[in-house]
Amino acid sequence: MSSEFNEKNYSMKMEKSIVSFKKDISTLRTGRANTSMLDTIKVDIYGQQMPIEQLATISVPEARLISIQVWDKSNTNVIESAIQKSELGINPQIDGQIIRLRIPDLTEDRRKELIKILKNMGEKAKISIRNIRREANEELKKSLKSKSISEDQNKNFEKNIQKLTDNNILNIEKIVTEKEKEIIQI
Repeated sequence: MSSEFNEKNYSMKMEKSIVSFKKDISTLRTGRANTSMLDTIKVDIYGQQMPIEQLATISVPEARLISIQVWDKSNTNVIESAIQKSELGINPQIDGQIIRLRIPDLTEDRRKELIKILKNMGEKAKISIRNIRREANEELKKSLKSKSISEDQNKNFEKNIQKLTDNNILNIEKIVTEKEKEIIQI
C-alpha cells in the first residue's frame, strides 16, 4: 500500500513559520543597535515602496548607533521621514549623506511593552504551527477515507505530526525566552 501523505511537506511549512517568526522578532528594538530594526521600513521613492538597504549602506559602528550612508543625496530627507513615521521611536540625525540613529536606553515601561508584543508574536507563531498541524490532520482524514493509507499508517502519521508540532512550539517558547532576556538586559 503506497502512502500519498507527505510528512516532510508539513515539517518544511513549520520550519518556514519559525524562520518567519525569527525575522519578525529581529525587528523588535532591544537596547542594542541592529540593522534588522530597519527591515520593515519602506521608503516611497521613484513611485514605489523600497527598503532602506536598497538605497543606502547600513552599518553598526557602535553598540548603540546605526549609520545609514545614503547613496543619492536627494533620498536623504525621504529616508529620514520614513524612519520618523515608523514605530521605532528614534529621531534620525542627518550629516550630509549620512543618517545616524542613536538607540536610547529602554525605559522600564517600554521593556514591559516590548515583552507583551514579543509574547503576542510568539502566540501567533504557535497558532500558525497548530494550523499546519490541523491542515495535516485534515489531509490524513481524507487519505484514510479514500483508503490510500491504512488505520495504522494514519495513527503513525498523526503521532509524528503531533511530535513535530510539540517540538516546534517548544522551539518558539525557547526563542521567546531568549529574546525576553535580551530585552530585559540593561
